[in-house]
Amino acid sequence: MILGYVRLLRRRRVLALWGAQALSVFGDRLYAMAIMWLAWEKSGAAAMGLVAVAESVPYIVMGTVGRRIMDRFSSLRALAAVDASRIALVALLPVAWGVFGTPGMLVLAAAVGVAGAVFDPNLGALVPDLVRREEVQAVFGLLDLTGRIARIAGPGAAGLLLAVMPQSALFWLDASTFAVSAAVLARLGRGAHKATATGKRPAAPESLGARLLLRSHSATGAAIGVHGAGIFAQAVALALPALLAARFGAGAGAYGLVLAMTGAGALAGNLTAGHIKLPTRLPVAYCAVWAVSGLLLALTGLAGNLPVLLAVSAASGFLSPFCGVTLQTHLAGFPPAPRRRLMSLDLTVIRTAGTASMLVVPAVAASSPTTGFLAGGLGTVAVAAAGAAAAWWWTRDGLRVPQPEPELSRD
Repeated sequence: MILGYVRLLRRRRVLALWGAQALSVFGDRLYAMAIMWLAWEKSGAAAMGLVAVAESVPYIVMGTVGRRIMDRFSSLRALAAVDASRIALVALLPVAWGVFGTPGMLVLAAAVGVAGAVFDPNLGALVPDLVRREEVQAVFGLLDLTGRIARIAGPGAAGLLLAVMPQSALFWLDASTFAVSAAVLARLGRGAHKATATGKRPAAPESLGARLLLRSHSATGAAIGVHGAGIFAQAVALALPALLAARFGAGAGAYGLVLAMTGAGALAGNLTAGHIKLPTRLPVAYCAVWAVSGLLLALTGLAGNLPVLLAVSAASGFLSPFCGVTLQTHLAGFPPAPRRRLMSLDLTVIRTAGTASMLVVPAVAASSPTTGFLAGGLGTVAVAAAGAAAAWWWTRDGLRVPQPEPELSRD
């Protein structure tokens, strides 16, 4: 299965994009740790919460009312400009904190969030145009793998770097990754511009509202809704240390082992999710995966001993890549304009759900961890089962997803 990723990386354009984004995602993990540590060091836990909200709100706002702005950045060259802006924003964050304190840092953090809200769905919508249609699933699997490796390696690397360099250097390192990404996107964008200049000119983006899209593709809307519900419930995982202490009298070592098993399962699952033949009704399959994931979340709260909990964690990790790759592959089947809008909508839904859940779920679950995991898991099962049934009903006569025409040259 890994050979499928290797074949993709033999393509110059895919290798360039993957390398730049791998570096950028790794830099993001450094940035996330650095800004949270800086907020904690200077102003405590309240500032950490404010930073998280400042970064998430732009995603919610942009996905809700920023359609026209999103359409202005629907090319690789435009996204290169976005990454170029993030170089300055990230590099100036420690300076803003030193000069203006918390307000200055929050303003820049929100600006970084705005740039991310524009960049992420637009890049996701452009990626399918870099490969053949039958390779879309694999390329999203490759990007999913990159993110998972960065989530594991990023915090560890940040800890090592902080031992030999000042904290502000992490922001400068992240800014340098944006510089590399901007250069690669600009180069790829020039190639795409030349290809479209000598061939058929792509149609202008359609004016598509979320309501119209979801009315026309109800099964896709059900999948996006289930995604939000699943993300909301998954916040209960932050109460895992409390569960380990209450049920097994275990501490940090057991917590680290559970996280390691989850990560190992996710890496194994990614190799399958990126290459397995997916069913025709992807929204139905996607909701079904979330139902199983919810069941595993409930079983986490019921685990009678640590070995059982480790097995459940590995299984939960294994399913996680399917949640990402399946939905991305489905959305990639839409033409560019609705694809971009739906990816932005999905990002808005999960950011909203994630921000809301962080405010209430962990605190509630920590008081009764077993009940919290059961409620979160069974709630996910109920919502996902309803979503799967609705998606099946709406697609019983066949899934009506318009197929995109290639717009960019491939090599």
